[in-house]
Amino acid sequence: MLYQHTTLNCQGQILDLARPKIMGILNLTPDSFYDGGRYQTEKALLTQVAKMLSEGADIIDIGGMSSRPGAKLIPVEEELGRVVPAIRAILKEFPDTIISVDTVRAVVARQTIDVGAAIINDISAGTIDTDMFKTIGEINCPYILMHMQGIPEIMQKDVTYDGHVVTTVMDFLIEKMGQLRALDVKDIVIDPGFGFGKTVDHNYELLKNLSSFRILEVPILVGLSRKSMIHKLLKVTPETALNGTTALHFAALENNAKILRVHDVLEAKETLTLWEKLKDSPVL
Repeated sequence: MLYQHTTLNCQGQILDLARPKIMGILNLTPDSFYDGGRYQTEKALLTQVAKMLSEGADIIDIGGMSSRPGAKLIPVEEELGRVVPAIRAILKEFPDTIISVDTVRAVVARQTIDVGAAIINDISAGTIDTDMFKTIGEINCPYILMHMQGIPEIMQKDVTYDGHVVTTVMDFLIEKMGQLRALDVKDIVIDPGFGFGKTVDHNYELLKNLSSFRILEVPILVGLSRKSMIHKLLKVTPETALNGTTALHFAALENNAKILRVHDVLEAKETLTLWEKLKDSPVL
C-alpha cells in the first residue's frame, strides 16, 4: 500500500487532507473566464468569502491575474495591488482563514506569505519565474505544483503531445518534485492542470487515470469547475456548466482527488458529503 503525505502546515494550522477539502475560488481579476469582475470592491470580496466559508470552504484561493486561455501577464505591481489588500481584509474579518495565492511570480509569493497567506498555487510550476522554487524553499510554505503546456496566452493553440498525456504530465511532475525536494520543500500538492494546454480528450484521459498519480505519494488537487472540457462537450456555457462540474467532481473524488478547486462551494461540499457516505457504506 502506498504511503500518502496528507497534511499541510499552513502558517501553523495543520490541514489534514485524509478527508478531501474544498478550495473556493476568489478571482480578483476583471477578465477571468467565469467570474471576472465580480469582486472588485472590498465589500464584494468579503461578502463572497463569508458565503464560501459558511458553505464549507476549507481554503480560499485568491488570484490577481487571469490564467484563462489567451490571458497575458500583467505588471507585478498591479497583481500585488489586487491580492495584498484582499488578504489583509480577509484575515482582519476572518482571521482563521487558510488563504492560497494563485500566482506565477516569486515576489508575489513572498509578499503574500508575509502578510498572512499560507499556500502558493503556481500554474506554471516555476517555469515562468525561475526564482519561484528557490523562494518557496526559503519561505517554507505548501506549494501547489501544476502542469501546464505553454503559457496561458498560447496554451490552447495547436495542442499536441509527443507521447501519452498521462505519462508526459507524470514525468513533468516527478522532475519538478525532485527539484523542490532538493530545496527542502516539504509540503507539495500536485495538479495535473485540466484545461492548461490540453484538448478535451486529454483532459478526460487525465481524469480517468487520476488515481495513477498516487504513486507520487502527495495530495492531488483538481480544477475542473465550469471548464471547457465540460461546456464544450455538453454544448452549454460556463454559466450553465454546474451540473457537469458536479458529475466530474464525483469522478475526481473516486480517483483520489484530495482538493477540489471550485467556484460553487455549496454544491461541491454536497458532492463530497454524498461521496463520503457512499464510500463508507458497507458492501454486502
